[in-house]
Amino acid sequence: MLTVIETHPIQYRAPVYQILSSQFNIPLTVIYGSDFSVVGYQDQEFGTKFAWDIDLLSGYSSHFLSQVKNGGMQSLETIYEQGLTTALQKTKPQALLITGYNHRLYRAAFYHACRDKYPIIFRGETTDHARKRSLIKAKLRDSILSWTYRRCAKLLYIGQHSKAHFQRLGCLDQQLIFSPYCISTSPFHCNEVARSYLRQETRQNLGISEKQIVLLFSGKLSSRKRPDLLLQAVKLLSPEIRTQIAVLFLGDGELKTGLENFSRSSPTVTTHFLGFQNQTQLSRYYHTADLLILPSQYSETWGLVVNEALHHGLPAIVSQAVGCAPDLVNPGVTGDIFETDSALSLSEAIERSLSLIHRYDIRLQCRQQVSAYSVVKAAEGIAKAYTEVIA
Repeated sequence: MLTVIETHPIQYRAPVYQILSSQFNIPLTVIYGSDFSVVGYQDQEFGTKFAWDIDLLSGYSSHFLSQVKNGGMQSLETIYEQGLTTALQKTKPQALLITGYNHRLYRAAFYHACRDKYPIIFRGETTDHARKRSLIKAKLRDSILSWTYRRCAKLLYIGQHSKAHFQRLGCLDQQLIFSPYCISTSPFHCNEVARSYLRQETRQNLGISEKQIVLLFSGKLSSRKRPDLLLQAVKLLSPEIRTQIAVLFLGDGELKTGLENFSRSSPTVTTHFLGFQNQTQLSRYYHTADLLILPSQYSETWGLVVNEALHHGLPAIVSQAVGCAPDLVNPGVTGDIFETDSALSLSEAIERSLSLIHRYDIRLQCRQQVSAYSVVKAAEGIAKAYTEVIA
């Protein structure tokens, strides 16, 4: 039995467990701290209440340490480890898959694994580039993580930055297995047929002509993701280009009012604020857009909206702080990479990338680039790690 420790059901991880069970026949149970993400919760960064509109629980066994209907935890910050000991005793794991280390539930799982000698498979958002640290903090972090990784039987790296992180800390090659970060395409309509009618329909509804260039920001309107930098960059473009551009903000958050005001200041930028949209509503906006822009400044360990965009054939322009950049963004082919926190660099990347839009060959390249970062590949990595551990 593989026992997985997760704080709550997550839309890009649950499909991996479904495939792990159905296609790879791995016996597993996921122990969740709470079910708040499937019954509805208030997201602090989005500033709105929602529940995922896709099935996150069927196809594999799961157990909840707390449930909202019984007075259980209603946010990530309040989840605790009470009941984990009993849950582990019931599942009798042959190995533990732990998916992070920054939450107390994950730390409790590491403690139980070391105490009860469960082999540990670790798959988390590991990277060195996402946040700048002082020398003292960096050394302390390295020391703690090195100690932690030495106690793991297998370390699953999600991409190139993740692998480099493990190697820098002296992890052995035989510990490392590729299990990419990915999204399930099942809620989406990614193909060219869907593009033809969704693009036309959505542009008409938004009052956007086919000749206009649409830039899409998808995510929380928060300071760490820098949606304001996108507007600054557009304002730096020549009037001939700027007047052709419409910016779609797909998401919500604390910066919305400021962004609206800034877009109306001279020189003005045509903007559409679409609010939070659930998974099954996203395809129409990816097909409507000509370029995805992800200008994050820090703590963007991966950037799954880039996966979503590329599956739809949409090139992505990302900052150097975005973790998936070396894996998914091939400058001049699947998008571009610009200097973090530089509106000028982003503006220049947008201008360069105009040569990528309206091109079927580029859309094919985007889909090809992301094809190795699939749910099946992620499950395959976990299955390989589990098989080797129990052997």
